[in-house]
Amino acid sequence: SFLKRVKDYPNLIVLRTFSKWAGLAGLRIGYGVFPQAFVPVLMKAKQPYNVSAAAEQAAVVTMQNLGLANENIARIIEQRAVLYQALEQVPWLKPYPSQANFILCRVEGLSALEVKQRLREQGILIRYFDKPGLSDHIRISIGTQAQTETLITALKGIR
Repeated sequence: SFLKRVKDYPNLIVLRTFSKWAGLAGLRIGYGVFPQAFVPVLMKAKQPYNVSAAAEQAAVVTMQNLGLANENIARIIEQRAVLYQALEQVPWLKPYPSQANFILCRVEGLSALEVKQRLREQGILIRYFDKPGLSDHIRISIGTQAQTETLITALKGIR
């Protein structure tokens, strides 16, 4: 992360989300770190009541319990490595190395949209982007060990 570099660059803004690491994806909350000079400009663009009371309280509680959040981060990192290695064993998938809470994979030899649809039929949701440069890709979020095993079994059954 570039968080530590904000103090060295007067034009750097770093935005972070609480979505995956804190388990607050549905609340749509995050934060920004930036030089003080940005505050007046950003306050002009800020919508009133742009963060719900529930989201704000959840973020505060998360920050007060960083030990639990750090455990979640460690779990995501560990499970990401497990998922990546498993995806490498699916011959028609080419996963990209990731530092995120998901792994992007190129689909070779069949339609990425078909893969998404076939997984959906089994109750497994992944992301597919019908966009130039990504239409032959799928994005898989990091889940639990059990979810990873279910996903890999389903992927191996597609071909």
